[in-house]
Amino acid sequence: MTLLSLFKNSNNSNAQTLILGSDSFLNDYIARSYIYEESFQELEKVSVDCESDSLDDLIAELTESSLFSQQKIISIKNPFFLTAKVPQKAKKQLDQLQQIFDHIDQLDNKLVIVASYEKLDRRKKLTKTILKNFNVVDTEVKSYEVKKVTKALISAEGYQITEVALQLLLERSDQVLDTVLSNFNKLKMAATENKIDETLVRKNVDLSFAQNVFAVLEAALKHNYREAIARLDNQLREGSNPIQLLAVFENQLELILVAKTLHERGRNETEIVKELGVHPYRVKLALNNKISTNKLASLLEQAIKLDYNYKNGQYRENNFLKLFVLSV
Repeated sequence: MTLLSLFKNSNNSNAQTLILGSDSFLNDYIARSYIYEESFQELEKVSVDCESDSLDDLIAELTESSLFSQQKIISIKNPFFLTAKVPQKAKKQLDQLQQIFDHIDQLDNKLVIVASYEKLDRRKKLTKTILKNFNVVDTEVKSYEVKKVTKALISAEGYQITEVALQLLLERSDQVLDTVLSNFNKLKMAATENKIDETLVRKNVDLSFAQNVFAVLEAALKHNYREAIARLDNQLREGSNPIQLLAVFENQLELILVAKTLHERGRNETEIVKELGVHPYRVKLALNNKISTNKLASLLEQAIKLDYNYKNGQYRENNFLKLFVLSV
């Protein structure tokens, strides 16, 4: 199975491909997988980065014959010519590109354009031409879809992962797809017979910074202050900045407070996940927390004040963080 099929395709029978989405790591991962599929094995691999290579270089690759007349698959990264930020001096090259893409059906080579931008300039004729003549693959993934996409991607690459291992991988990757893919690459190197279990994940994927900080707050919320202070000391020894720590505390407290408030107003777990745009696991943990919304609001206000006072130089040492944790 091609990884492209995991996402919305406009015409998956068309080999000319435009990969769209704001996540450059994911887009590059998907493009690399596609380019090295078995059906393209005999094609010469060529890469052009429009930020470091000139448009003239790109035009030359698109129009020149391949070495020994071998067909090419050309990956085009950072195609700024599809955005609104194109210098006037590039008009000649844009006209040439327009001519090429107007007659894309006459091109022997296969193209994979990777456009990792928030949005394209869809008013531009060149953009319209490419959108019309290419298979457009939209790789945008909502936070609550990360688990589904990860599971499908792992399966598509021929690996098996247990449900417990998948959940642990997502937790240790902060539910961020970039991090999930990076950690999955580690697991692929360590996996035996393409099987991934909980033990393999624990051995090869470390707790993330956010997870370590969440663990401090979770221990404090359960009144396990000895563990909370030990975890906090460990983070400070490893060089974590108090502002970074407070930012994670604030984020976690705010999530728990908002989730519980929405739940009290009659929203169910699924509705809260979609409204907040976060991973379902984080919402489940938030709703399972027994602390009252009044206490949460007070702690959040306290954390914001500490943040402000630290930035203004009122605190010189890290003890104020310990006092905050002990007050939870």
